[in-house]
Amino acid sequence: MKRTEISALGEFGLIKTLTQNTTIFHSETVKGVGDDAAVMDLGDKYLVTSTDMLVEGIHFDLSYYPLKHLGYKAIAVNVSDIAAMNAKPKQILVSIAISNRFSVEALQELYEGMKIACQNYQVDLVGGDTTSSRSGLVLSVSVLGMVEKHKIAYRNTAQKGDIICVTGDLGGAYAGLQILEREKQVFLTNPDMQPQLEGKDFVVKRQLRPEARMDIIHELEELGVVPTSMIDISDGLASEVFHICTQSNLGAMIYEDKLPIAQETYDTAINDLNISPVTCALNGGEDYELLFTIKQEDYEKIKNHPDISTIGYTTEPEKKINLAMRAGNVIPLQAQGWQHF
Repeated sequence: MKRTEISALGEFGLIKTLTQNTTIFHSETVKGVGDDAAVMDLGDKYLVTSTDMLVEGIHFDLSYYPLKHLGYKAIAVNVSDIAAMNAKPKQILVSIAISNRFSVEALQELYEGMKIACQNYQVDLVGGDTTSSRSGLVLSVSVLGMVEKHKIAYRNTAQKGDIICVTGDLGGAYAGLQILEREKQVFLTNPDMQPQLEGKDFVVKRQLRPEARMDIIHELEELGVVPTSMIDISDGLASEVFHICTQSNLGAMIYEDKLPIAQETYDTAINDLNISPVTCALNGGEDYELLFTIKQEDYEKIKNHPDISTIGYTTEPEKKINLAMRAGNVIPLQAQGWQHF
């Protein structure tokens, strides 16, 4: 019998293989596999729902990840998927698999972080499941949200000539992860050494406690802007640009000098990690900012927003997906973000 390694397909190839020819039985199902969230028709509005897993040793390391921060992040990254549909979160369910190395007090700390996030995002924690685990802590979170039908944002609806926008700043989470991993290795070599995290609060926080950009969703609504497409940045900006362009059958031009990189991220990448800040921004992942496209006529509405950067535009598909460098040359954009398998 033929054996195909999962790594030969990658995450999205695996999802496509497993879900192809899936039958939709109910007319209420508007969107299934292939976006940040599934979409169901409730009449005058859409219900959007998404689920995500965080697995110890894969997505987090408890040697430097406080349980309260982990609980907060578990909620935030799921709310981010709802934000990516231009929707608003309403309810959330949390399932956990735990081993006996966790005390009741430790789990209360984990849930305290979740409750803080639920308060911040105005989401109701309404249920879940608990079971035992022999291989570390596993969190599975499902979130439900609502959106008016004419405001829904998909990945596959960008149009040629749309302006490509991104919120916040990029690369900080990756830089923070590299700093934390470096200090862990130092500690393993010499347990008497104290972590050297002075001046690294910004990037460490970007890794340990990311924020879903629901503030931007509310502000776009106030500005009267409905994105023509949108996705959240979990696997790196370059990968997310490819998702939108591939699903919308478009090319893109991204400008290196327009990428929003915080000074703290820039300094950490150059001085501490000896890597390019642009590499962090394009391929780092876990920033959970929003990448979206807008019509050209909406530019005037967002051009002065302090937390939205315009980084390029969409083109005909035959022009491919390119990066215009500061030096003036244009190179193909490479998607080298997080690989799950």
